[in-house]
Amino acid sequence: MTDEQRSGTSGGEAGTSGLSARALTALLLAAMFLFGLVRIAANVYSYIADRQGAGLATSPTIAWLLEGCSLVAWAVMMIPCWFSVRHIRPPRFGLAATAAIHALLAIPVSLGHIALMVAFRSATWWAIGNTYHFTSPDGSPLHYEMRKDVSAYVELVFILFLVQWLVARYAAAAAPAPPQRQMLAVGDGSVTHHLPVDEIEHVAAAGNYVEIAWKGQRLLHRATLSAIEAELAGAGFARIHRSRLARKAAIRRVVTQKSGDFDVEMDSGETLRGSRRYRPNIEG
Repeated sequence: MTDEQRSGTSGGEAGTSGLSARALTALLLAAMFLFGLVRIAANVYSYIADRQGAGLATSPTIAWLLEGCSLVAWAVMMIPCWFSVRHIRPPRFGLAATAAIHALLAIPVSLGHIALMVAFRSATWWAIGNTYHFTSPDGSPLHYEMRKDVSAYVELVFILFLVQWLVARYAAAAAPAPPQRQMLAVGDGSVTHHLPVDEIEHVAAAGNYVEIAWKGQRLLHRATLSAIEAELAGAGFARIHRSRLARKAAIRRVVTQKSGDFDVEMDSGETLRGSRRYRPNIEG
């Protein structure tokens, strides 16, 4: 891997900016909540204008409490909505099936929102020494609220899907690139093999060629042992004899002879002779 690759855009979960996918999710959800505040501000002033137009008494504080409790209830309902959007979506389900399932889910989600909203309003009204009455302009508060909630649920599902898609794209872009395996091009007759270096067990000099042990095969490659040693520098190979290199990670055990020379047993079961001159190369 080059220095340019090491200092590139990969930064793990934190990405290039140091912002993790989880932090990005929290930031986007906070932005959604702020958008909700803007929406309820519009609803509050519409409510006040409608009440004043009908000649009814209006309290801005009550208007804000009404809409605020609804917003908090939606914030709570966002939790099951988040998981429903995560699991009920293409390609896991077809587009038509996804739309149908979410259409059915709109009913329990709306009922949950209404129950929480009424509970929050009742508790708030009790805290200010008053009593909350669940009413609506058309005399059917449950139908009135569910009618509004369906459009709100459609909007929420779309926004949550967009948030999850953006976070997934960000996480994929920020994920570190998988390490590239070092390859060695070996010309063996009319065939050129591209061998993963970490699969080569050992290399031996053979006249004007080198013999490469790879997955139980012996491949002849026209090169000197010194040239191959230079090409494999940094890949964990050590010279154990003037005519042989061995990959240190493939050495199972080392047996030292009385002369100081040694034998190395490889993962394949093959035993190679090593010279005492090169013993320090495989130590440590």
